[in-house]
Amino acid sequence: MTPTRGNEEIEGRTYKDYAYSPVPVSSLTAVNGTPPVRESVELDTRNSSLRANGHSVAEDMTEEGSKRVQFLAAAAASLSVLATGVTMGWTSPVLPLLEKNGGPLGSKITSEQSSWIGSLMALSPIVGSFVAGYLGERLGRKRALLSCVVPFLIGWILVASAGHIAQLYVARLIFGLALSVVFTILPMYCGEIAEMSIRGALGSFLQLFIVIGFLYAYSIGPFVSYTVFWILCGIIPIIFFFSFIMMPESPYFLLGQGRRDEAIASLAKLRSKSKAAVQKEADEIQAILDEAFKNQVSISDLFKVKANFKALLHTCALVSFQQFTGINVVLFYMQNIFMAAGGAVPTDVAPIIIGVVQVLASAVTPVVVDRSGRRMLLVISGIGETVSLCALGLYFYLKEVQHADDVVEQISWLPTVSLVIFIATYCLGWGPLPWAVMGEMFDPNVKAKASGITVSVCWFLAFLLTKFVSNLQEALGNYVNFWLFAGFCFVSILYTVFLLPETKGKTLQQIQDELNGVTSTASVENGLKK
Repeated sequence: MTPTRGNEEIEGRTYKDYAYSPVPVSSLTAVNGTPPVRESVELDTRNSSLRANGHSVAEDMTEEGSKRVQFLAAAAASLSVLATGVTMGWTSPVLPLLEKNGGPLGSKITSEQSSWIGSLMALSPIVGSFVAGYLGERLGRKRALLSCVVPFLIGWILVASAGHIAQLYVARLIFGLALSVVFTILPMYCGEIAEMSIRGALGSFLQLFIVIGFLYAYSIGPFVSYTVFWILCGIIPIIFFFSFIMMPESPYFLLGQGRRDEAIASLAKLRSKSKAAVQKEADEIQAILDEAFKNQVSISDLFKVKANFKALLHTCALVSFQQFTGINVVLFYMQNIFMAAGGAVPTDVAPIIIGVVQVLASAVTPVVVDRSGRRMLLVISGIGETVSLCALGLYFYLKEVQHADDVVEQISWLPTVSLVIFIATYCLGWGPLPWAVMGEMFDPNVKAKASGITVSVCWFLAFLLTKFVSNLQEALGNYVNFWLFAGFCFVSILYTVFLLPETKGKTLQQIQDELNGVTSTASVENGLKK
């Protein structure tokens, strides 16, 4: 069941089933040099109609338009993931407060209770990602994404009125439902509204906006009261709602529902063109959707078809290595790490430094990814993570086991420098690229189902790590945790070099051929055989 040339055309134009970090792909005509017959017939008919009404077809075809609305719509939608980053980063300044004096709870919480607060948000998406995908298909991308405001607000109300630790547990679980919607729907929406030339840029907004959310939480939390902090966090999803509600729905969804007039209006607004000028693009999308609907497959095809199964193994391996870098542990317990390190940088300031590094690295990543292969960036990222985590583990080994106070004092700068390098290299490769590769490997008919499985694996591991890493830390010490993560990062380098296929510059057919063990044709990039 290797994809046909027709499926390759679909892969070249649609983003209907993509999830996470979309990447630019080749155009419909670039695959075989000719547009679909249906498109040419409909275009001829439409051209005659336009001439009859006194419009110039050439003028419509050359109408330049603007990409501004597409950027605005993607940015407004991405405020939802900024709200997610704020919610995830909330634990960093709040957990030390709750462990110290209990805050609004009245009594101090234990490290075990702290680990539950930090980890429960990652539990809901294990199932929630499938529910979110269903909502996206039934309600539309826009309304499904807007619905995340409900669990966000419920969660912050529970945080605001918390008088018992159980209430915070429930709040974190509900926040996880909002996270499920955002991570599943946002990449679909951004990919479906974007022109091909900016699809990769809009897809990178997820990584950029979530780290802006972390920085927001790190910068405010340590310096305000518990009450002021939740108010400033809870206002973000409200801002998202009123910003995004004015934006157009995905034209892919509207055409899939048979709402052509609304789809034409949406495309015209997104492209800043007249309705006549976007008719051809609407016809292309409709042809893609018609073909895709004819070839729907079951989830069993993920496991029966060799290429699909191998692609699923690779994407699950990628998100597993992503989690085993320890990134969520570092982000959830940022301030606790710096308090344990006792370095020269104040514990209130150090997470802000890390947040700035995240934002800067995430802003650079889209440019780097467009110029380099996936494997190269993953290897560079893995090397940086391995070295920085080894150094961080060494610091805690000298501090906790050797009690080399003189040496520790001389290298008090090491925790901050190590975490800066770790975060920067993570944002370069293992942060965004697993999602990009996931968007490239699967046939469109199984992509949504494969994405749901991959996302569930990702957040299941995130839950296990954030919940039980504190137990390992108490039993074995901080240095063991960091060295374990460093070991996984080193293994990720070997996996990338020896097992992971390169996807940059290859068509879907070439990728599927390689996964099937068939000799691939020459890469479309640089004339090299891959």
